[in-house]
Amino acid sequence: QVQLVASGGGSVQAGGSLRLSCAHSGYTFSDYCIGWFRQAPGKERERVWIRDRGGRAEFSDSVRDRFTVSEDNAKNTLYLQMDNLKLEDTAMYYCAAANFCLFKSIAEFGYWGQGTQVTVSS
Repeated sequence: QVQLVASGGGSVQAGGSLRLSCAHSGYTFSDYCIGWFRQAPGKERERVWIRDRGGRAEFSDSVRDRFTVSEDNAKNTLYLQMDNLKLEDTAMYYCAAANFCLFKSIAEFGYWGQGTQVTVSS
């Protein structure tokens, strides 16, 4: 069974940085699509970053130049490094996995962590 646990959220001032972690068990990252998603209050969940099973990854336009992702296979952990945070980055952040992600859509992701809150203030 795939299990995901996200952590590392917190409160930070605009322009600051945070690193989120997603610890997983039950699978090898390369056997699944994986992604980071977020949901702000009153808004729909949106994708931040997705990597498919072939290793092709993409960021959303809103974070592409500010966020990076790394994977530590030895620790079974996925990281989301967020730099130059903006007020609009405030959201609950989730990591998720999918057996397949042909369309790289949220609907294809069936395994979700519990989320970690990121709050950016001015």
